[in-house]
Amino acid sequence: MNRHWDRSYNPLMRIAIGQINTNVGAFEQNRSRILTYVQEARSLQCDLVVFPELAVCGCAPLDSIWRPGYVAACAETLEAVRASSEGIGVVVGCITTGESRRGIDACSAAGLSDRRDLELFNTAVLIEDERVIGRAPKIHLSSQGVRHEHRYYSAGPGSEVFAFRGRTLGLSIQEDAWSLDGPTALQASLGADWIINVSASPFCLGKSAIVRRLIRDRAKENRVGIVHANLVGGQDGTVFDGGSFIVDAEGRLLFQSPRFAEGLFVCDLAEPHSVAPETPNDLVSLRSALTMGIRDYVTKNGFESVLIGLSGGIDSALVAALAVDALGSEHVACAYLPSSFSSEQSREDAEEIARRLSIELLEISIADIHQTMRNALPEVPTGLTDENLQPRIRATLWMALASQRRALVLCAGNKSEIAMGYSTLYGDTTGALAPIGDLYKTDVYRLAELFAEWIPRRVFDRPPTAELRPDQRDEDDLPPYSRLDALLRDLIEGNRSRTELISAGFEEALVDRVLTAYHRCEHKRSQLPPVLGVTSKPFGTGRRMPITHAYNG
Repeated sequence: MNRHWDRSYNPLMRIAIGQINTNVGAFEQNRSRILTYVQEARSLQCDLVVFPELAVCGCAPLDSIWRPGYVAACAETLEAVRASSEGIGVVVGCITTGESRRGIDACSAAGLSDRRDLELFNTAVLIEDERVIGRAPKIHLSSQGVRHEHRYYSAGPGSEVFAFRGRTLGLSIQEDAWSLDGPTALQASLGADWIINVSASPFCLGKSAIVRRLIRDRAKENRVGIVHANLVGGQDGTVFDGGSFIVDAEGRLLFQSPRFAEGLFVCDLAEPHSVAPETPNDLVSLRSALTMGIRDYVTKNGFESVLIGLSGGIDSALVAALAVDALGSEHVACAYLPSSFSSEQSREDAEEIARRLSIELLEISIADIHQTMRNALPEVPTGLTDENLQPRIRATLWMALASQRRALVLCAGNKSEIAMGYSTLYGDTTGALAPIGDLYKTDVYRLAELFAEWIPRRVFDRPPTAELRPDQRDEDDLPPYSRLDALLRDLIEGNRSRTELISAGFEEALVDRVLTAYHRCEHKRSQLPPVLGVTSKPFGTGRRMPITHAYNG
């Protein structure tokens, strides 16, 4: 007997979550992953397999959705999923089309020279046994991070529920299930037994517990179970951490999949029992997020190897350790490029870090090149002009070495330096990716402790220095990092004004010094490589500031 039509069969007893790592625009690759998990879920006798938001095309496609054939490729991939769904239900995130914004049908709109006239939806699609039985366009469009969904999608017109194997399902996408005014209440009132929420929620420290609480609250308020399927993987500067979960109508956590891991995860609801929520360690989560971000950025862009400017300091040591974690030591090379101001300790530390990491270390002196560039200028460079020649020479050599090896350069700048403009444009800001660009200096030290076997203790203990002039120390040019980082957190993540910062206990002179430096170097931040975001306000994706502006708060 086909159990799909046997109403005595107790339905929705076995749910699989296909927590996949997609690649934006790689339709064949994404389709293969989805179909593999559909087949596996069917072999495990699952009733329903759920894939994350925009699983068909990857998240976030941004302006690529307007490229010729992109939306059609979404439809073709969705059709392949439908055709492969015999005997099983599938929920998958996809882009779907509606009416043209000019009031003509989608087929005609596809021929318009400006494809932005075509109305698009970020949609969860429900398929059962080779039939599409439901679509739910996203209602609460996000304006956070890089997604800017209002630029690309129309909001869904409303909510409905769908009959599935003797149960009633509601579909929603990410914020739709988080919001008090989302569709969950209406879907529950229409008789939904379960809400299937597909999501592509980026990693941010502390966020997973917040999402779980929001979903739990919606479930308890509306007496409905919720399946939350989240994307995993890195995309540009964004990392999706997975951690999909299921809660019942009482808000009890029934299941949670691993974070930062791709796979098919099955929950049997025939004998539901609560599980303890994961309490992630922040440092371990940071390590996992940054490692995944590096690996996916490098490999999804068609590269295998990276090159890092290893100075002997803590920042470059941590980036090298993360790169080895992500790619393996055979795919990481470092370049130590001393100037006449570099110390013997820096050389020894760079050599020891490279030895412990089992990575190649290239040493090229830039002292003669530096002097040649001094001589080439009509006036003898002094001060910052002379200091900045050195990181720009290093950047030129990094890029040449990387080009020869078909590798990507990783930038070792941290968030404290980036915020204060304590970096050289076209020098140490150079790179294809800034893995620790969202870590304050104090967080760099904390995370580096996880790599203590690879980073010598004296690298931790040595005062930070750029070594661009004799006896230079960071704290000659910056406030102490312990005080600076606390102020920067309140300024950037807390969005506090000058008055609020002073009221919070920061010295007026310190506040003015930091604000002046912070506001005058927006042009530097606008030219950074992508930063792997781990806080609510990463540079590049978490904030949008004009370069030219006069308001300093």
